[in-house]
Amino acid sequence: MKNHKINIKNEKMTASKQLTKTDRIIRDYIDQHRDSIIYMTIADLSDATKTSDASIIRFCRKYGYSGFQEMKISLARETMSPAAQIHEGISPSDTPELIIEKMFFSIRETLNATQRVLSTEQFVLAGDVLSNANRIVVFGAGSSGSIASDIAHKFMRLGFIADSYSDSHLQIIASCNMEDGDVAIGVSHSGNSRDIVEALENAKDNGATTISITNNSASPITQVNVSDIILVTDSSETKYRVWGQSSRFAQLAIVDSLYAYIAFRKGQETIDNIIQVDETLCMKKY
Repeated sequence: MKNHKINIKNEKMTASKQLTKTDRIIRDYIDQHRDSIIYMTIADLSDATKTSDASIIRFCRKYGYSGFQEMKISLARETMSPAAQIHEGISPSDTPELIIEKMFFSIRETLNATQRVLSTEQFVLAGDVLSNANRIVVFGAGSSGSIASDIAHKFMRLGFIADSYSDSHLQIIASCNMEDGDVAIGVSHSGNSRDIVEALENAKDNGATTISITNNSASPITQVNVSDIILVTDSSETKYRVWGQSSRFAQLAIVDSLYAYIAFRKGQETIDNIIQVDETLCMKKY
């Protein structure tokens, strides 16, 4: 950590950074809400302070952070126990049985919460545009890369031309080759992944319909210039983490639901393709 960054464990933020009036409003709010700030999105903080996302980013950079997410991670390390970095509901003293119980409970709660908040209207829109897609391209980085790969795999089984990319350069190249009639899907738990946002935005500029799957409905990936359709998960995981744990199961549940919706919507054509794929795959098994 750079020396000029804020160490809120030992000191309060000061005005020694040539802060503007807006900066001081943001500083004072963070100083007074140290325990809750790590659960907030940049949109939450801008609403609470009546400032803007851009003002908060500039404030964070004055303290040497690349942005709000990096600042939150730093604050979290000062205010939360190391165990919470692994899972906020599990402690080192928990028995194996209790760890299993808590983790499964967390996953069930996330699935139930996501089912409640998932917009049927947005789900149907996603299913309809995917049903008629000429080509489907899925973008995901880090842990979301495996989700992106699973999405592409499922749609290939349905007979679609589908690809997934986790490399940032390949994501941009793929998005440049998209056109009207194609569908781009971006998976980002935080909604703040610059690479995924840029790939979706570029795909949209080239005529593709864009879909985002995220746990943050007020994030860069959900802006109108990036996503045409937004599918939101709901996880109680702390939002200071860059990646999600139980939210991955919610993302997969949304994808599996789309798979079933589209398969039955397309009818016999899709069923015949699934049967053909399964019969061919039998040759790969003993």
